[in-house]
Amino acid sequence: MTTVGLIGSGRIGGTVARLAVAAGHQVLLSNSRGPDTLKGLAAELGPLARATTGREAAEGGELVVVTIPLRAFPSVPARPLAGKVVIDTCNYYPQRDGQIPELDSGALTSSELIQRHLPESAVVKAFNNIYYRHLASLARPSGAADRSYLPIAGDDAAAKVAVTDFLDSIGYGAIDAGPLAEGWRQQPGTPVYGAPYGSFQDKKGSPASAGAIRRALAAAER
Repeated sequence: MTTVGLIGSGRIGGTVARLAVAAGHQVLLSNSRGPDTLKGLAAELGPLARATTGREAAEGGELVVVTIPLRAFPSVPARPLAGKVVIDTCNYYPQRDGQIPELDSGALTSSELIQRHLPESAVVKAFNNIYYRHLASLARPSGAADRSYLPIAGDDAAAKVAVTDFLDSIGYGAIDAGPLAEGWRQQPGTPVYGAPYGSFQDKKGSPASAGAIRRALAAAER
């Protein structure tokens, strides 16, 4: 199984950690406030989970999930992530992150911004389009008729295969949404953001088929 490093262990990060542990993966939890604040979550998740610093999560993770407010991306340690696959869950919310001209103009997608910060890593966009409660409740084993799918975007084919395999292990199929430059198709405000999995008011959500995700990606407009 894979050791998954989490840089950020909030709603999405904590949910990914729970799904990963349930699938038999080891997880290294970190956040900006330090390991002591994650001891409770680590204890809840059991012996496969450990609270660490962000650098330790980056160094020890074979696959690393960056799940932080986008404005904090410069704090992600680049050197320990060299040569690794990095899953980017981040979304750009100007009201929270401040205005980022390159994103406002469409010159870059948020994942391209992170890839530029991590030039020796292979960044793959995933998990950013689903409500964390739905992520927790919609996981299904491979072959299940009601399995849900998540879009992924990335420039490295081998990295996308690794992320697809990880998603499969935790209960989700993957739909290739293209390179990072096409990551805007799964950003906030697009048809694939949230809606295929049901209302946020419904904590359980609704399964989203591969076809539903492909149609939603195709319907995205700039």
